[in-house]
Amino acid sequence: MAGTEVATDRGRGWDRVVAAVYDRVLAGAERAGLAADRTALLAGASGRVVELGPGTGANLAHLPRGLTALTLVEPSSAMRARLRARLATLRAGDPERLPPAEVVAADGAAIPVPDGAADTVVVTLVLCSVPDPAAVLAEVRRVLAPGGRLLLLEHVVAAGGRTRRLQRWLTPAWRRVAQGCHLDRDTRSALVAAGFDVTGVSDHRIPGAGPIGPALIGSARPVS
Repeated sequence: MAGTEVATDRGRGWDRVVAAVYDRVLAGAERAGLAADRTALLAGASGRVVELGPGTGANLAHLPRGLTALTLVEPSSAMRARLRARLATLRAGDPERLPPAEVVAADGAAIPVPDGAADTVVVTLVLCSVPDPAAVLAEVRRVLAPGGRLLLLEHVVAAGGRTRRLQRWLTPAWRRVAQGCHLDRDTRSALVAAGFDVTGVSDHRIPGAGPIGPALIGSARPVS
């Protein structure tokens, strides 16, 4: 399981295939509790929101009302098409549901917004796939306003045991079919190394996800 890679399109044909099946692949996990996890996490979003790798827009319906702006940074052209379609559908049903939104074709390691322009940055099932998590997290710090926060839900390497060994064994093949997704990333350590306070980030498990299940969820803030 992965979000969309915050990098560049790897191959347009495969990119279209992944975009076409992405929601169906996640459907079971969404019903089992992932959708509820999104709602709980995104309740903490406020003000000007930047989401990295929104993919087909799975988070849109879970965002709270009252946001002031929404910037959706998505590198995949196939995902952007589905993202715009979902935005249009949500607006048709409830024009006031979401704030003014911009869909941007860009890389998470070079977020095209000014310093301090975001009150909230959202990443869900994305940091597993980026080529350089440190570069993305450095950009997140740059664009966050003072007092801003990063809301994240990411699958990560297991603490140990059989699941961790299985993740290590599966990752080389998994990366090739899942657009660079790593099953064995230590995202908590990456956050700390990037200068984030992770006391608001909890260990979690994505329901129905097998060896992809170990996860983190919560809010991280840049350390001053």
